[in-house]
Amino acid sequence: MLVGVVGIVVPVLPGSLLIGAALLVWAITTGGPTAWLVFATAAVLLTAGALSGALLTGQQVSAAGVPRSSLVLAALAGLVGMVVVPGLGLVLFFALGLVIMEYRRRRELRPALSAAWVALRATGLGILVELSTAVAAIAIWVGAQVLGA
Repeated sequence: MLVGVVGIVVPVLPGSLLIGAALLVWAITTGGPTAWLVFATAAVLLTAGALSGALLTGQQVSAAGVPRSSLVLAALAGLVGMVVVPGLGLVLFFALGLVIMEYRRRRELRPALSAAWVALRATGLGILVELSTAVAAIAIWVGAQVLGA
């Protein structure tokens, strides 16, 4: 589950999916109604968090007028950055790619920087929402462990 939390914060791994998979394996091996209730509750939280985070991010970026093509190319730059500069490369290259794409589109630096800032802030909010629901799901599992489920 720790790898899943890291995957949420550093969006390289599908964090919520990994946490859900770990809880599913736990529910299968533990068995019983309590284990399945914990898994079902955690699965709902993880799904809600992942969807909410993605929807909030997309909504804020779209409201700022950043086209999907700029985001796609910035995401590809982020993937390259992930390889070139492990750890921070994803975020740095994403932001730089978005600034470059928006500068090419708008021909002004200030609006390009503003668009990149909106996208990074929205991404941070999405990560925070997903991380919060993941921590809540893990807390439910820990609670079940403490209570002897």
